[in-house]
Amino acid sequence: MLRSLYDWTLRMAHHRNALWVLAAVAFIESSVFPIPPDVLMIPMIIARPSRAWLIALVALTASVLGGLLGYMIGAFFYEQIGAPILEALGKGDAMAHFNTRFNDFGFWAVLIAGVTPFPYKVITIMSGWTGMPLLTFMATSLLARGLRFFIVAALLWKFGAPIRDFIEKRLGLMFTLFVVILLGGFYAAKFL
Repeated sequence: MLRSLYDWTLRMAHHRNALWVLAAVAFIESSVFPIPPDVLMIPMIIARPSRAWLIALVALTASVLGGLLGYMIGAFFYEQIGAPILEALGKGDAMAHFNTRFNDFGFWAVLIAGVTPFPYKVITIMSGWTGMPLLTFMATSLLARGLRFFIVAALLWKFGAPIRDFIEKRLGLMFTLFVVILLGGFYAAKFL
């Protein structure tokens, strides 16, 4: 089933209403959909590099609004909707333990999930469930998703199709390494 969803998403990149499809995928990916919007963004930008910034902006806007939906699911419908989604993602057992520490690291959790391959929907739901301040959540979501989508757009705009394999296979790792180095730098500055 996941493969057919992936193939459908990829086909939609060439549809005449691809921007609307991207907005819908980015919106629902932030709370329930398993396929990231990058699957649409990459072929859309390769096909029309002049629209790279618009495509990234659509993905950013829809993703942050979808993140707000995920936040609301966590805040108001965790037991009915949020917990089953997290269970399906294999994150259910760790939720109670994670809840006690989440808001201590809320900014970092949202930032890390927003730019790395970690499922962003988990963090959006957790942010609502744990009562993270909405302003912190929204500001961090804008920063994280903006970084992710505009870096992808910039790389594709500058290098085109040859950079596609790097983005699909290694960009998540590069974002993760960046976050580790950033956190290490903050740790070193605080304790050394």
